[in-house]
Amino acid sequence: MSTAFAPTSHKDVSCPLQVGSVQIPNRLFVAPMAGVTDRPFRQLCKELGAGYAVSEMAASNPRLWASEKTARRLNHEGEVDPIAVQIAGSDPEMLAEAAQFNVDKGAQIIDINMGCPAKKVCRVAAGSALLRDETLVKQILEAVVSAVPNTPVTLKFRTGWDREHKNALNIARLAEQCGIQMLTLHGRTRADLYTGSAEYETIAAVKAAVKIPVVANGDITSPEKAQAVLAATQADAIMIGRAAQGRPWIFREIAYYLRYGETCPAPTIEEARSVLLAHLKAHYQFYGEVLGVRTARKHIIWYTQHLVGGQAFIDQMNRLDTTEEQEAAIDAFFADQAAVRTRLAYCE
Repeated sequence: MSTAFAPTSHKDVSCPLQVGSVQIPNRLFVAPMAGVTDRPFRQLCKELGAGYAVSEMAASNPRLWASEKTARRLNHEGEVDPIAVQIAGSDPEMLAEAAQFNVDKGAQIIDINMGCPAKKVCRVAAGSALLRDETLVKQILEAVVSAVPNTPVTLKFRTGWDREHKNALNIARLAEQCGIQMLTLHGRTRADLYTGSAEYETIAAVKAAVKIPVVANGDITSPEKAQAVLAATQADAIMIGRAAQGRPWIFREIAYYLRYGETCPAPTIEEARSVLLAHLKAHYQFYGEVLGVRTARKHIIWYTQHLVGGQAFIDQMNRLDTTEEQEAAIDAFFADQAAVRTRLAYCE
């Protein structure tokens, strides 16, 4: 569907959303993104207006649970409720065991991944590859729901395997029958990856076909687009992914626009600097010095790449090897920004 459709109405995203026994404080969600939605990023997005954030994919294979990487992904210490963990895999018994393991670790919502299009995930018949086998989908959903009867189980999926094999309606109805409490639909097929335009008409059809909450995901990059997607799909909530990278305040921007019908002022230079440095402080504490410096680079790039002088700054920053050097470079960069303006201004 074209992005040029005109919004006719919008939902109040500030209202809570009930998902099974769990109340989500508002209807602005952070998408699970591998290597991005770690605990510091989820926490920051919640502080800046998101009501809900799903963890990075957690492996369903018990042999991986003791690994440092998986242990870090399952670290929710100090995180604002609700705690949502996404599990991925293709074996119903393993996924059921993973769900119970994560609930025991503090998860309040379990999300099943049937949306990831990555080759390494689909190669093992997980993620969106599962959409080709509706019998297996049913077995997985029933196994996970049965394993954690007191915890809401949700499903994130795509519209189908490819444009010739779209089965979102079948999957949605099946999920509701199996006891899934909420659906998040990325409006693309697995074959689309992240290209082309999201199919909002498919999300609208799914919303009309089920009684459980439906969340719209895909190409929501601005407050105006958020309003238009809500109007086109009548979804109960929206999920933001890539647009929140380097712009975690997008959630409050959307909430403001939907409430007042106008764009809120861009963050001040000082506020943007403070948000980035606070994010990095939490990031460094979470990962440690060496890994923290390396994994922080992508976040710093996202915050600065569209600002005046951003590319030159990124070239310099990528050569820095300590947290102190990164923080000093950021201070200097934002001081240069503040010398010519008071609020963020992006290059075209």
